[in-house]
Amino acid sequence: MTNHALPSYLNADDLGPWGQYLKQIDRVTPHLGGLSRWVETLKRPKRILVVDVPIERDDGTIAHYEGYRVQHNMSRGPGKGGVRFHQDVTLSEVMALSAWMTVKNAAVNVPYGGAKGGIRVDPKTLSKGELQRLTRRYTSEISLIIGPTKDIPAPDVNTNEQVMAWMMDSYAMIEGNLSTGVVTGKPISMGGSLGRREATGRGVFVTGREAAAKRGVAIQGARIAIQGFGNVGGIAANMFADAGAKIIAVQDHTGTVVHQGGLNVAELHKHVAETGGVAGFAGAEATQDRDSFWGIESDILVPAALEQQITAKNAGQIRTKIILEGANGPTTPEADDILNEKDILIVPDVLCNAGGVTVSYFEWVQDFSSFFWSEEEINARLTRIMQDAFNSVWEVSQEKKVSLRTATFILACTRVLAAREVRGLYP
Repeated sequence: MTNHALPSYLNADDLGPWGQYLKQIDRVTPHLGGLSRWVETLKRPKRILVVDVPIERDDGTIAHYEGYRVQHNMSRGPGKGGVRFHQDVTLSEVMALSAWMTVKNAAVNVPYGGAKGGIRVDPKTLSKGELQRLTRRYTSEISLIIGPTKDIPAPDVNTNEQVMAWMMDSYAMIEGNLSTGVVTGKPISMGGSLGRREATGRGVFVTGREAAAKRGVAIQGARIAIQGFGNVGGIAANMFADAGAKIIAVQDHTGTVVHQGGLNVAELHKHVAETGGVAGFAGAEATQDRDSFWGIESDILVPAALEQQITAKNAGQIRTKIILEGANGPTTPEADDILNEKDILIVPDVLCNAGGVTVSYFEWVQDFSSFFWSEEEINARLTRIMQDAFNSVWEVSQEKKVSLRTATFILACTRVLAAREVRGLYP
C-alpha cells in the first residue's frame, strides 16, 4: 500500500477497515486523470466526533459507552449513513463505513455525502428502557452535527425502526420542532417509506439478476449460499427463492445450515424468529466447522453479515461464479485479487447493497414534500436506479478492463472529486 500521511489517532500497524478502504483508493487513483490532484480529499474524513454516552442502568448504576459519528465527504450533499450498535465497533471501522457511503451514494448518483455512526455496546445486554436511554443520549451528543440538511442517520447493524423513532423524537425535543427528515428507516407512522425495510435486500437481488445475465447464469435453479440472514440476507433469500433459485446454504452467528435441494426459506425465517438463529433448523444438515461454509459449491455467494469475512485465508476455498456483497466491506483487497484470478465476478458492496440508501433518499424526499408514493412506485424507481447504476459500472469495467469494484470507484470518485473541484476550497 502507498505510504499515507496517517492521522495521530490511528495505529499504522493495524489500520483495520480504514486500511482496506485506503488500498481501494490507491487502486482507483491511476484512473482519475486530472482529478487525482484532489484524491487526498478522499483519504481524510471531513469531520470526526467521538462522544461519551452515559446512561443510568435499570439497577441504578451508571454505565459509559463510546460513540462515534464520522462525516467523510459532503461535496455532493448532506451526510448519509447508518448507526450501528455493536460491541466491536471501532473508529477505524466507522471511518471506513462512512467513506464507503461516500462512494456508494455517488455510484447510484443520489445527492448525498458519506457518513456513519456507532456505539461500542452489545445491545443484547440492555433492556428496552436502557436501549432507549442510550439512543436518546447518543442523539443528544451528536445533535450539533446532524439534521435533515446536514447529516441524516439511518438503521444499520443492531438498529431498527424503533431506534430511528427514538432518534427522531430526541432531535425534535432538542430543536423544538418536528423534523421527520432527520433520520430515515423510520416507522411508516412517523414518515417512513414503504419498501425501505426490504430495499437493501431488493438491491442485492436486482444487481444479482443483472450480473447473472452478464455471466449467463440462469436465476431459475441457481444454487445460492448466503452468509447473514437478517434484513439483507433474509430479504435477498426471499426474492431469489421467489424467482426460482435454490438457497442451498445459510450461515449466521449461530451456525451453518445446508440443504442441496434448497432450504425452505419461509420455514427458516420462522425458525430464526423463534430461536434467534439458523442453528438447529430441522430442514437442513448442520456443519460443525464454520469455515467450511466458504467451500460450499454454488452459483451465487452472498456475504451479507459483517466486514472482512472473505480474506486471503479463505478466498482460495470459494467455489462460485458470482459474489454479491450484501454486507459492507466483506472482502479484503488481497482476497479480491485471488477471486479475480479465479474469474469470480464480484458485485461490490458500494453498488450491490446501495438499495437501502436509495430508498432512504426516496424517504427523505417524501418527508420534505409530505407526499408519499406507493410501494409499487418505490420498487419500480429502485429497480431502475440499480439497473442503470450496474450497467454504467459494467460499461466502465469493460472499457478500462478493470474489476466491477474498481469501476464503481472510478465512476463514484470521479463524481465526488469533480464536485470538489468545481466548488473549490473555502476560504
